[in-house]
Amino acid sequence: MDGLPRVPEQRRSTAESDPGTPETSVPESTTTGQDQQEAARPARFSVLGPVRAWLGDDQLPTGSPQQRALLAALLLRDGRTATAPELIDAIWGDEPPSQALAAIRTYASRLRKVLPPGALVSESGGYAVRAADGALDLAEAESLWSAAERARGLGDLHRARSLVNKALSLWDGEPLANVPGPYADAQRTRLDEWRLQLLESRLDMDLEQGCHAESVSELTALTAAHPLRERLRELLMLALYRSGRQAEALAVYADTRRLLADELGVDPRPGLQELQQRILQADPALAEPSAPAAEQAGGVVKPAQLPATVQDFTGRAAFVKELSDILSTAEGRVMAVSALAGIGGVGKTTLAVHVAHAARTHFPDGQLYVDLQGAGPRAAEPETVLGAFLRALGTADSAIPDSLEERAALFRSVLDGRRVLVLLDNARDAAQVRPLLPGMEGCAALVTSRMRMVDLAGAHLVDLDVMSPDEALQLFTKIVGQERVASEREAALDVVAACGFLPLAIRIAASRLAARRTWTVSTLAAKLADERRRLDELQAGDLAVAATFELGYGQLEPAQARAFRLLGLADGPDISLAAAAAVLSLSLEDAEDLLESLVDTSLLESAAPGRYRYHDLLRLYARACAERDEMPPSEREAALSRLLDFYLASAARVYAIERPGDRTVDHLEAPSHPLRGFTDDAKALDWLHAEAACILACVQQSLDPVGRRRAVDLLLAAKDLAESGASSHRYELATRAARDAARATNDAYGEGRALVSLGQVLNKLGHFEQAAEVLERAAALAEESGDAWAQGNAANEIAIAIGCMNQHGGDAQVLRRIETHVLKALDVFRRDENRHSEASALCNWSRVCMMMGQTTQGIDLARQGVAIYADLGVSFRVANAKYALGIGLSQAGRHKEALTELSEALRTFTENRQRLWEGTTHYRIAQVHLAAQRPAQAARHAEQALATGCVGGDWMRANVLTVLGRVLMVLGQLDRARACWNKALALHEASGAAEADVVRALLRPVAAA
Repeated sequence: MDGLPRVPEQRRSTAESDPGTPETSVPESTTTGQDQQEAARPARFSVLGPVRAWLGDDQLPTGSPQQRALLAALLLRDGRTATAPELIDAIWGDEPPSQALAAIRTYASRLRKVLPPGALVSESGGYAVRAADGALDLAEAESLWSAAERARGLGDLHRARSLVNKALSLWDGEPLANVPGPYADAQRTRLDEWRLQLLESRLDMDLEQGCHAESVSELTALTAAHPLRERLRELLMLALYRSGRQAEALAVYADTRRLLADELGVDPRPGLQELQQRILQADPALAEPSAPAAEQAGGVVKPAQLPATVQDFTGRAAFVKELSDILSTAEGRVMAVSALAGIGGVGKTTLAVHVAHAARTHFPDGQLYVDLQGAGPRAAEPETVLGAFLRALGTADSAIPDSLEERAALFRSVLDGRRVLVLLDNARDAAQVRPLLPGMEGCAALVTSRMRMVDLAGAHLVDLDVMSPDEALQLFTKIVGQERVASEREAALDVVAACGFLPLAIRIAASRLAARRTWTVSTLAAKLADERRRLDELQAGDLAVAATFELGYGQLEPAQARAFRLLGLADGPDISLAAAAAVLSLSLEDAEDLLESLVDTSLLESAAPGRYRYHDLLRLYARACAERDEMPPSEREAALSRLLDFYLASAARVYAIERPGDRTVDHLEAPSHPLRGFTDDAKALDWLHAEAACILACVQQSLDPVGRRRAVDLLLAAKDLAESGASSHRYELATRAARDAARATNDAYGEGRALVSLGQVLNKLGHFEQAAEVLERAAALAEESGDAWAQGNAANEIAIAIGCMNQHGGDAQVLRRIETHVLKALDVFRRDENRHSEASALCNWSRVCMMMGQTTQGIDLARQGVAIYADLGVSFRVANAKYALGIGLSQAGRHKEALTELSEALRTFTENRQRLWEGTTHYRIAQVHLAAQRPAQAARHAEQALATGCVGGDWMRANVLTVLGRVLMVLGQLDRARACWNKALALHEASGAAEADVVRALLRPVAAA
């Protein structure tokens, strides 16, 4: 990377001083009380934009352009005196007017009257402005830059980047805007150059922090605006390469070489040539930031995610030494992997955490930890874990790729050259673990699992058995206390033996005894001797874990035991207090008391304030208790039904808040649970996204004949989860499960609704042909069952699917088919008095009209949609209507109006976390800028669309790449344009999209050239 930019020296005039002293004969005026008050309020000045002055919040008049030129010349001298000849030279250059000196005196006099007393002074044959420290925006920017240099020198990239951004934010357009004169011209050039250097420095730090995808957008626009600036080209090549876009990175070099040869007759500088060669050779050093990635204000922070080790860790000396020896020699050798296996409750996690803490000094670059939940019904997905790891290592969300393979590759790249320990706890199998291994020399991984990972290549396998009797007694004694155990040693041995020498069982038993001062060790031993309390499962496999849990469960009060059993029935990864209260049919206060008491017994964990979870095996045990302890199936079913009702009522409330006037909520199964109250729209949306995993788990768990229709309706109410992009895949799986369950029992009504939801998801993912097929089936089922909601929404979504498949000129018959579906949807929605959905259909009809060349009608229909949303008070969904209106206005050539509508839509999508729509709107804005011949802005928005993601999946990504290629052609970057089109063609060919022909047509003339 290049060195940091230096603040350029300010231009100094070489004019001779005038022996005269302008206005020195003017006596100082008497200082009044008001003058003193104004003097106490120093003026502020700006030159990084228009030349302005303020006193407090009041902007002061700075006069004519020449008068502002005088003020600027004085401000830029940093308090030094400027003589009259110097000022004349600055304002008029070699051809000053005959009355230039008088004009200078007049300008100075007028400024003195405006500025606070003492701000502009006459001395030594000239003038000076005395500004307080930090009163000039340029001085503040220089101070911020100096602080950024110091922070970067100390390795604090986060702070350095923040300071540079603050400095850049002080610019307000062109420096010294509309100020005449040669001095202002020279200073504008200097300040523009310095701003570019600051931008380059900040972008350099962005890349060091892993913000590659974000940087591509900005760098693409900057290289368009400054095509001969090689440093920007170099940064763009590196950002593209690190974003997995090697062909485009090399194309940037080819475009640069051609441009420099044509314009200047020179070759790229050596640094750019070297980078091209390193990219061609896939130099591993290019794939990683050169600075520590995980940072925060106040200094560099490395991930330190290990759970706390237990203070009473006991025994296991041989295992501790064995594992510690492997970790201590990890540096300079192939990645060390150790896999601990054993039955549940044997202490695998406790041992691994203890060893990991002891080995921290051997891994100075940090420690990562994750519970892979391998013992539960839904083990953690490797791609989700990798996303969390990359964020912990400082990688920006926008730089994290979608696929598992790309995330694993980026994870290894980020760790290259670092020494990091990764603790993978509770793994399901080797397949889950392999993508999560650091793979780098000097790094190490500790894995715990119930499975012996013989198929994990190169792993050092450790089989962890139960404790020895001595170790078990030591652990028991540490928890209970030496005094209580010493007098009852035999009874203590009986206790640990009854626990099967399992650490978890011993800990539970000892904790119970420690909490009950009136009990003796013999009391506890007698309880465990009772066969009703000590089951045969204590001696065999996973049943041993269930037996240890029996110790705690058997001590619960009836209400606690019921709560323990019922809460374990829910499939979600955790459960909120409100959801738990619904399951238990209790008030929030009573439910919280019960749950907190279970936390005290270690039978439940408090995942976060107001959220609770089971250890995976404890959940299984709780369910076994529910079946074993004569809890009738009806009670279990009722508990899960209450949970489903809770989620349905709450999601319906969120839906109604987000979409006032949408009668979808009136077509849902009526839940018996009262509606959830939310204090504001943001809280409602927060709740929905926080509960996403639990809601979708509840849907899949409730597909029996009793709960299926409510489960399907919960999908309808929670459709925002599909549109945000964050939960689209899980939402799709849930809709498919709901469809299958309804189909298995010939439930046309339920299947139709599930298929509508599935079709909506497939449309968002860009699988339009499959979506159309699914939705045609949904429409037929809706007609059969008489479901008006499904009829209208199926028709609306079919129109979207067919329209997207025919974006580039469908024949008249296809267009009429699309229009037929839209008009049917509109008719259904109007008969249902569903004005919200009517607005949606109008916007879709608008798009059909655009495709048919009926631009005026299309714009009018989109405006009708906007008006309906506005009349309903919709703050969120109006963005979809403005999006449609923006497309129509753009097609009509009304670019300024189109940008206004699309920008408002973009802001709303962003505020409501609709990431896919946010990216899609960036794409549309790029199209408008391209049509308006603003290629730099178009390139920037196209890159932001690629970085953010779009509705339509790979199909829309290919469309964005096509537009980006068009923009790059306009900018003269032919090779990079070709690279974009080749990638777009590959995506369209893979999906069979008709747009492939459009891209081929674009590539032909480029290939010929």
